Amino acid sequence: MNKIILPIRFGLVTGAVLIAYFLVLALFDNHINPVYSFLNAGITTLGIYESIRVFKLEKAELFNYTSGFITGLVTGVTATIIFTLFFLIYSTEVNQDFLPELLKSFKGNFDINDGLVTFIVAIMGLATTVVGTLSVMQLFKNSGNISIKK
Repeated sequence: MNKIILPIRFGLVTGAVLIAYFLVLALFDNHINPVYSFLNAGITTLGIYESIRVFKLEKAELFNYTSGFITGLVTGVTATIIFTLFFLIYSTEVNQDFLPELLKSFKGNFDINDGLVTFIVAIMGLATTVVGTLSVMQLFKNSGNISIKK
């Protein structure tokens, strides 16, 4: 239980930062432009990086590739759940014109509902979590190279 608290805490903070970024975009009416969602991957990866870094500093004796990977996954999944729930509430209750405006920004005639868009947001967050965790763990893994002393 003690090992899971740190990544959940970082996941909650990362989710809050994602929500804050979305709301800042909404202030400038840029939240309907899907290009700005690429920064979500950077925010999530930064949260995963910090979570793994702090876990390695605090629990150096327990740190290995598996524990670091699990820390990153829990952080990213927590942030994804928080942001997806916010996105669902925002698109259905707060700003009901958001999804039609968002779909108009795509060049096509899409007839999809709130549930499908929310599912896509969740899948994108989970994919970002896996890729971000795999990328970050390349920085923190122990090298298998044998050092040659001269």
